[in-house]
Amino acid sequence: MKKLLMVAPIAAVALLSACSTPSNSGSVYRANQAQSEQTVRMGYVESVRNVMIDKGQTGVGTVAGAALGGIAAGSNIGGGNGAIAAGIVGALAGGIIGQKVENNMSHKPGLEITVRLDNGEMKAITQDADEAFNVGERVRLLSNGRTTRVTH
Repeated sequence: MKKLLMVAPIAAVALLSACSTPSNSGSVYRANQAQSEQTVRMGYVESVRNVMIDKGQTGVGTVAGAALGGIAAGSNIGGGNGAIAAGIVGALAGGIIGQKVENNMSHKPGLEITVRLDNGEMKAITQDADEAFNVGERVRLLSNGRTTRVTH
């Protein structure tokens, strides 16, 4: 039981750190993006489509779940071979659950926004769905050569 109490906080921190993926929001800037020049292009929203943004999996959920499941089951059930078998089963179950938790947390709703620029070009940008855009609305495309975001 003491092992579980020592390992559980470490596994929980590891699992939560897997969730700290960068934002794809048009309103969130990372520190290295602040005070950098961006090109501004104006246009009108042609279409907006709901999409899912997959942030990918790191495997931390699986590992943390397996560690917690193995320790919890192995330390709480029987002794000797029974504890080893319970630990293995607990690790397998915990790994599956941890993988599913990480998978659910790595998918975010997004928008694919198609913009007709004032020069006639069409651009499509995908970003987090944290701001509403409507067809016909005047918007700005902010680009730094690598990242483009749609803003009002």
